Amino acid sequence: MTEHYPTGKPFPIDVIEESLYEVRRKIYPRSVTGLFARWRIILILATQLLFYGLPWISWNGRQAVLFDLIQRKFYIFGLVLWPQDVIYLTLLLILSALALFLFTAIAGRLFCGYACPQTVYTEIFMWIERQIEGDRFARIRLDGQEWPWGIRKWRLKLTKHALWLLIAFVTGFTFIGYFTPINTLSTAILSFSLGPWQTFWLCFYSFATWGNAGFMREQVCKYMCPYARFQSVMVDKDTFLVTYDKVRGEPRGSRSKSDDHTHLGLGDCVDCSICVQVCPTGIDIRDGLQYMCIGCGACIDACDQVMEKVDYPKGLIRYTTERAIEDQASNHSAIRHILRPRVLIYAGFITVLASAFLISLFVRNPLRVDVMRDRGALAREVDGVRIENIYRIQIMNASENSMQVQVNARGLPDLTILNSQGQVVTDIEVGPASNLLIPIKVSATTGANKPGNYPIFFDVIAQEMSGNTLISRTRDEKSSFIIPR
Repeated sequence: MTEHYPTGKPFPIDVIEESLYEVRRKIYPRSVTGLFARWRIILILATQLLFYGLPWISWNGRQAVLFDLIQRKFYIFGLVLWPQDVIYLTLLLILSALALFLFTAIAGRLFCGYACPQTVYTEIFMWIERQIEGDRFARIRLDGQEWPWGIRKWRLKLTKHALWLLIAFVTGFTFIGYFTPINTLSTAILSFSLGPWQTFWLCFYSFATWGNAGFMREQVCKYMCPYARFQSVMVDKDTFLVTYDKVRGEPRGSRSKSDDHTHLGLGDCVDCSICVQVCPTGIDIRDGLQYMCIGCGACIDACDQVMEKVDYPKGLIRYTTERAIEDQASNHSAIRHILRPRVLIYAGFITVLASAFLISLFVRNPLRVDVMRDRGALAREVDGVRIENIYRIQIMNASENSMQVQVNARGLPDLTILNSQGQVVTDIEVGPASNLLIPIKVSATTGANKPGNYPIFFDVIAQEMSGNTLISRTRDEKSSFIIPR
């Protein structure tokens, strides 16, 4: 049947219909061993031990790391951060971005290949998949079976997904444990009394882990991760990347181990395609640098094993720079070009900001004071001898110890601070990592000053016992005192 344009004219025979979207081809990565595979395992174990274990560590009777959004307090071991400390979060994000730029300029997507959560959980899920369904060719055969599925296929698939869901649930539970005390969260789950929002986020993060690491996998790295798109502007000819040595490897082709491939006009690449089979994103590194490469080094381990079997030198695929490949230079020579201007600039900014961050934390005063004049209460004359102004003073203790606080006022003669019952304010106790809002009255003698608005200052002195050491902390806050006509 001949198809036609809407005008009725038939299509020419050479018109080819092409899809605008690439149809996903499922990738079956082959298992590989070697130096870089061992480093991936070490970093996976280290990151997961840190992630799963950190919420269970106690510090001064509370969870060591807790981001309490309801109470608006972040606990990081002995450090307590309030909303007023948002500058530290800003500095931390800037430092993280600069560190990413620095690592990318030196060694490409090093973070992606070894520490990115997407890579880490994909590796964990693929390891479970290999243990249950077998390696690459066994999984291909299993998935190639037509419906109806047999009992063995059902058993393997259900077992795999059950373990995936278990890990996803534990991951989601642990993640929420950074925002809700994990002991409270555990009790709520065991007693089936989890709140609606906690239930939603637990299901959301569990489903995201299961879907991203179990199904989407390399699609997240290729299409969802913005880092894959802009990494090319941060690398240059002196960046260490996973690189195929075309000068040495081409022209590629199969040959017998006993053949002298130089007489056959062949390079060192035997065209076994194992480097493609082990790649978690399914790319061919021999096609050159591609944004989908996450720099995991799996192809290096695989190629080195093949080179060893055919008695060729290792390093046909290796971490090196484009300049080293072009000049046929060794990595020792390439290392000399690491300290180039962009790397020094990134390192300089990181050093300055990190120093400022650490010094600021070290000299940080955990005593915070905010004085707010009560605009709803007018200045008034009391008993014909005193003028009173109403204030609200907020005292925040960001330390792990209780504070005994004294508040004094100055700026006008004979200023006195009274509480809401009209008693003179003496010591105020502020508990560890707590916030206290107190209404106070400040009074002055009538007739000592003309009517008007006068600046006054609140001197706040806190005594904190840290171990056997008594520490004094002070804050000064400015406000205004109104004397009515």
